[in-house]
Amino acid sequence: MFDLFNKGEEKKVEYIELIYDLIFVYIIGKNNILLHTMQNGFIAPSALLTYILTAIIILQVWYSNVIFINKYGSNGLQENIAIFINMYLLYYMADGVRNDWQEYYMRFSVAWALILANQLVQYLIKYKKVGALMPAAKRQIMRNVSVLAVQIVIIAASLPVFKLTGVALSPLAMIVGIILVSLSGKSNELVEGDFAHLTERVMLYVVFTFGEMIIAIATYFEGGFSPRSVYFSACAFLIVAGLFLSYGFVYDNVINREMQTSGTGYMLLHVFMITALNFTTAALKFMRAEEVAAVPKNIFIVASIATYFIFLFLTEKYAIARCRGSKQFFAVIISISALFAALMALLYQNAFLSIAVTVVYIYSVFLYLYINVKKVKKAAE
Repeated sequence: MFDLFNKGEEKKVEYIELIYDLIFVYIIGKNNILLHTMQNGFIAPSALLTYILTAIIILQVWYSNVIFINKYGSNGLQENIAIFINMYLLYYMADGVRNDWQEYYMRFSVAWALILANQLVQYLIKYKKVGALMPAAKRQIMRNVSVLAVQIVIIAASLPVFKLTGVALSPLAMIVGIILVSLSGKSNELVEGDFAHLTERVMLYVVFTFGEMIIAIATYFEGGFSPRSVYFSACAFLIVAGLFLSYGFVYDNVINREMQTSGTGYMLLHVFMITALNFTTAALKFMRAEEVAAVPKNIFIVASIATYFIFLFLTEKYAIARCRGSKQFFAVIISISALFAALMALLYQNAFLSIAVTVVYIYSVFLYLYINVKKVKKAAE
């Protein structure tokens, strides 16, 4: 394995990386607007599909850049210029995130292809810098170049197809990209990254995502002061705080940040975790929306929060050995989750009780996690 550019030192998250991430937070926030297109008491299917595809595409672009910086980044002038170019192009992608996306498809797709091409060029530059004694690193770089090239070709080919038929094929590039990365398997380990840097970078993006959620629940504090408004605003705040506490506790106490790994799987887990958090943000807004029917409203919040916890606990692969969950631990978590889903199904027409059940569920999971990890750590002392 080769750590090409870190020279044995832990890589720090640079300011330009944080600014870059803020652009993605802006796009995701803009994308969340799609979830407010209602049809028969719930999100219009076309808007939901557009939201899901756009969210994963945007996160995949972010994922690719994070992996590149983590393994090969040196915070040089040329790399920073490339990041700024991509930041500029991301605004064009953001402009195409809307219900009438068909009018902006060409702009969105061309900007997406140029961002991937920019990333491909960065990999080729690094390829030239890798010495003859690092064949494994060269193989890894060319695998990444191949994945990016295939995606670019698919996007480019989709442009005339869309112009002639109106059929949008560019999402195939996203799907193929995920498949190719997943099939890489052990080859992703050829070049060792800085897992501590990777976890910190991802953690900061999660924090930004929670920032979007905090802004979203501001609507719970509108409409005057009354016992009902205080109750719902307090519950909404507790939900966000509880979800954040769970992530923060796992990050600080469970994840082994000194692990020797490429971190590719850790990143993929976070792509879906962040998507689930964005769905939770929308679900919290739906809880107050009268135009959203009770059944889909409750299904949405149960599915989004459950998905978040599923991917959060899947990160145990990267946990400190003694802090990994036992079969008993996961059995209890599954039982609590099943009870949560059942109660939400029974109380779907009662928003007052539904939001209370949600709060109790989130803190039950957090407290059980907290008690188990603290017990294991104490026993190891």
